[in-house]
Amino acid sequence: MSVDSFKQYLNQTFAISFDNETLLLEALTQRNYLNEHPDETGRDYQRLEFLGDAVMQETVAEYLFRRYPKWHEGQLTEMRIAMVQTRSFAHFARQVRLNEAIRLGKGEEMNGARDRDSLLEDIWEAFIGALYLDQGADTVKRFLDATLFAAVDTDFFDHFIDFKSRLQEKLQANGPVDIDYNTISETILADNSTCFEASVSLDDRELARGTGKSIKDAEKAAARKALNSLEDDTTE
Repeated sequence: MSVDSFKQYLNQTFAISFDNETLLLEALTQRNYLNEHPDETGRDYQRLEFLGDAVMQETVAEYLFRRYPKWHEGQLTEMRIAMVQTRSFAHFARQVRLNEAIRLGKGEEMNGARDRDSLLEDIWEAFIGALYLDQGADTVKRFLDATLFAAVDTDFFDHFIDFKSRLQEKLQANGPVDIDYNTISETILADNSTCFEASVSLDDRELARGTGKSIKDAEKAAARKALNSLEDDTTE
């Protein structure tokens, strides 16, 4: 996808139109591209990446603070860490087709850099930095509402959180206790996939149950429910 095509895509999909298109070019440009095009006078994405990282941290923190008024600091911090995991940025970079618009050197193109997670993570942050400078914080928030924040409701970020370890730390805060996970059932669904149900117990007292496509996922879901229940009790 050319940069011009990407600009049209941004406008049609997110109603975003850059006033300073040099910022967008910079966010999409890798160093090797500039090395191969000495007539180019612009920069690569790295300075904008620095800014975008800071913008993401602040914007996500404010979003979580406003969305979850009953959460304590620990809950907010862990969710913020999950949401600004650079591994997730590569996913969203592909979702908004940033990977298709990156300006790469020929060698990097041949080496598959366009689909390299580490580069896509950087380009996502650079794009956010460029968008912030050109359109301001409100447009950044609106863009994230349609992408990153929309994924919160799908539990996308859960796989970045170790709920079993969190539950263990909470339950053992005052000393050793017995925490057990048991597989309750295994069901074959209509599409031939398998759904497992698991429980988590504290000293033989069941705390919660969860389901998942694997035993590991079901146990994680059970731990999450137990943890949420315990944390809700402490905030009431």
